[in-house]
Amino acid sequence: MTFIGPESRGSLSVRELAENRGESLALELLTADADLDREVADADISSPGLALAGYTNRVPQGRMQVFGETEITYLATLSESERRDRLRGLFGFEIPAVFVTKGQELPEVMVRLANDAGIPVYRSALATKEFYLRIKPYLAAALAPQVTLHGSLADVYGVGLLFVGPSGVGKSECVLDLVERGHRLVADDLVFAERRGHDVILGRGHPRQGHHMEIRGVGIIDIPSLFGIRAIRQQKRIEVVVHLEHWAENGNYTRTGLEDETESILGVELPSVTIPLNPGKNITVISEVLAMNHLLRFAGVHSASAFDQSLRASMRPVGEYLEEDFE
Repeated sequence: MTFIGPESRGSLSVRELAENRGESLALELLTADADLDREVADADISSPGLALAGYTNRVPQGRMQVFGETEITYLATLSESERRDRLRGLFGFEIPAVFVTKGQELPEVMVRLANDAGIPVYRSALATKEFYLRIKPYLAAALAPQVTLHGSLADVYGVGLLFVGPSGVGKSECVLDLVERGHRLVADDLVFAERRGHDVILGRGHPRQGHHMEIRGVGIIDIPSLFGIRAIRQQKRIEVVVHLEHWAENGNYTRTGLEDETESILGVELPSVTIPLNPGKNITVISEVLAMNHLLRFAGVHSASAFDQSLRASMRPVGEYLEEDFE
C-alpha cells in the first residue's frame, strides 16, 4: 500500500473550536484578554475534580477542563483566599480552555486568574451532560490520527472496499464498473483515512476533488452528474483492503481462503486480499463476492473453514478402514 505522507493528527485551536462549534455548544467568551490561538492537542476533556481540593499531582497537561454545577458550588464554599489559591494552582498547568456549563455565574477571581494565565474561559448554557455529548465527538473527529493513501474506496453492499495497487493497474476502472452496477463511490485516487476510537478506520475523499474520477483514455468524469446522487458517499468505514496486481506466474496467491491476511492502517489490522489480474477476469464480480463474503464472516460463517471441517469429518480413520478390510 502506498502512503502519501506520514501519519499525523488533526490540528485544532481554541479559536477554531469556538468558531466551528460555538453555536452548537452555546458558548460565551468571558475572558477578553485570553489567548484564543492555544492549541488543543488532547481529544479528551475532563473536570478538575480533586485539583480544586488542592491535589494537583494528577492534573493532565494540555487537556481542557469543564466546570459543572458541582465544581462551581464547591468553590462557593471556600474562603476568598482558598478559592484564589486553588484556582491559581489549577491554572498553572497547560490548559487550552475552560468551560463553565449551565450558564452559571463565575467567581470574579476565576475570570481574573484565567485572564492572567491567558486561558480562555467560556460559559455554556448547556447542561454538563449535554455539553459533553456534543463536544466529545467533535474533538475525536478533529484530532483523529490520519494518513493519506493512494487508492480508491467504494461502498459495496455496505462494505467499504479499499482498492490499492500500482498506478495504472485498474483501480478506478474497477470502482467505475461497481458504480455502474449500483454501488457507491467514496473516493478515487486519493483517500484520507482517519482512526476513530480503537479499531475504526474512516475513509473520505479530498473536498476539492469531490467525486470526480480520472479514467485513462477518457479523462475526468463527474460521477454524481453521470449516475446520480445515489452513486456516491461522503465517507465510509474501510473494512477490507483489496490489493490489485498484474498476474505473475510465480506469484503466491491463496487458493482456499484458509489463510487470513491483514493490512495495518494507523495501527488497526484490517482484512486484506490480493487479486491477480489477467485478461478476461471479472474483477467487479469478484469484488462483490469479497464484500458478501466479508458480511458472511461478520455473521459468523467462514465458508472455507466450514468446508475444510466438513471434508475432515467425512474422512474415515485409517484404523476403521483396516477393521473393515476382509480380503
